[in-house]
Amino acid sequence: MDPFLVEPSWLEERLSNPRVRVIDCSWYIPETGKSALADFREAHIPGAGFFDLDAASDANSPYVNMLPSADRFTTVARSLGIGRDTLVVVYDSSYVSARVWWMFKLFGHENVRVLNGGWKRWKQEGRPVESGDGASPPVGDFSAAEPVEGVAAWNDVLAATQGNDIAVVDARTRERFTGELPSGYPGVAGGHMPGAISLPWGKMIPQNGDFTFVAPDRARELFAEAGVDLAKPVITTCGSGVTAAILAFQLARLGKRDVTLYDGSWHEWGQRDDLPKVSV
Repeated sequence: MDPFLVEPSWLEERLSNPRVRVIDCSWYIPETGKSALADFREAHIPGAGFFDLDAASDANSPYVNMLPSADRFTTVARSLGIGRDTLVVVYDSSYVSARVWWMFKLFGHENVRVLNGGWKRWKQEGRPVESGDGASPPVGDFSAAEPVEGVAAWNDVLAATQGNDIAVVDARTRERFTGELPSGYPGVAGGHMPGAISLPWGKMIPQNGDFTFVAPDRARELFAEAGVDLAKPVITTCGSGVTAAILAFQLARLGKRDVTLYDGSWHEWGQRDDLPKVSV
């Protein structure tokens, strides 16, 4: 079995397997004005539960999508019927699945996979869907471990921008990276960190065809083409720590382990007057 991805055909055959828990983790940035929960209630993969990224983030942080406590993540996962031995399959309508994959891994749950192609491919292939609030399985016995590595803070990124030993790679679109487009969050400046490398997430999951992740060999080429030296440790970043996980996911598929994700990402960096910014 692929340690990172499952295909729609594989998942459809196992929708009734109680050891497999499918969760829809779709989420939208505020400027879209869209509701992922409303979309889920309209249509989702049969038996799926809705993973609310906002509810599974730190409600006390001034920055969006920050990691919750292990206790909070445990509560969210258990409410979705996830146990210690559950195979969790995550999917979404755009670019969030890798973030939730990363969260499960960070909290010590290795048995998690991403549906390759997500909701768009599932619909494209005419696979079954249902509407409503989703399944309500018994509370699971999932238990999150305290993360010990994998997360970068602003000071780690600042140190990386002041040296040449660590690559900072930004997954946002080119226009948000340069500042040609606004950040997507009210009150957050545009631009990027000095020395950061732009590698838009859409190159890793092309938004055409079947919406699948590019193969590892192609991912390696994309990192090289962007100017990322994979001999160095990497910090991935984006707007709020979501699409940064797509780069982290692909680096994991390449077998690279010295990777951290800047959880605050541009939502934190862009609001802080004491941190340097570059715009074009």
